Amino acid sequence: MKYVYYLVVMLLCSPVFRGWAESAQPNTGQIDIGSLQLAKRYEGNINVADYLISEKLDGIRARWTGAQLITRNGNVIHAPPWFTQYWPEVVLDGELWTQRGDFENIASIVLSDNPDGRWQQVKMMVFDMPKESMPFATRMENLAALLRKNTSETLVIVPQFRLHSLLALEQKIDAITAAGGEGLMLHHRNALYKSGRSQQLLKAKRHQDAEAKVVAYIKGQGRFSGMLGSLLLEMPNGVRFKVGSGFTLLERQHPPPIGSWITYKYFGKTKKGVPRFASFLHSRPRKDRPE
Repeated sequence: MKYVYYLVVMLLCSPVFRGWAESAQPNTGQIDIGSLQLAKRYEGNINVADYLISEKLDGIRARWTGAQLITRNGNVIHAPPWFTQYWPEVVLDGELWTQRGDFENIASIVLSDNPDGRWQQVKMMVFDMPKESMPFATRMENLAALLRKNTSETLVIVPQFRLHSLLALEQKIDAITAAGGEGLMLHHRNALYKSGRSQQLLKAKRHQDAEAKVVAYIKGQGRFSGMLGSLLLEMPNGVRFKVGSGFTLLERQHPPPIGSWITYKYFGKTKKGVPRFASFLHSRPRKDRPE
């Protein structure tokens, strides 16, 4: 028995066994992203002059770790080597983006495991340096100086501007929306980078949007007979509701899979927390879904 005991101990301690055990552990393929700042919704009643303002870009949120490009959930983005070739060894937050109204095309390009020539369309639109412990205005000045020295054509700073009245802000939101944009981002000049949702980082849009999980299909009737009529969705807090508008004919014929996530837009909520006038925007890619 002693012989067997010592044999087992030797086996468990051997490098071969440890290597096998480590390889047998589940590999999620995710990287710890660390602190990630998120915006709250603009509700008015602010001193607009205290904020730096930029267009809200509807692309894929990304972080450059200084060596690797990852999604907001820590999934590796398989960019071609030339895309990040001359990027600095500094942590950067940004949006992988092509143009307005192009989210699904962007997602299909940057979340593929096999990068192709379509990456030529994409830029990394940088809007922050999360590891710098200084006010946002100073971070943007440092970012501009850093990128002026950088030779990469795929790394672009998101332009920031200032406004001095709520009326000017409302007019700018209308202009961006009319041009096909999503809205504006307002970042307090003195704000430090903060993990989670920050009152000093605001998104201003004409509609609200959120993500929900597809839990069932509801059959269509009339001209949508034999196709999707609406989706039964579940919010992260468990509230369920239906979305029956915003779909193309092709999306009704091939709806998002049950269990997948979608983004929808809405205009406020009822007293029970159900989104008002909700409509489908787009499917949420697997690698960019909410936690």
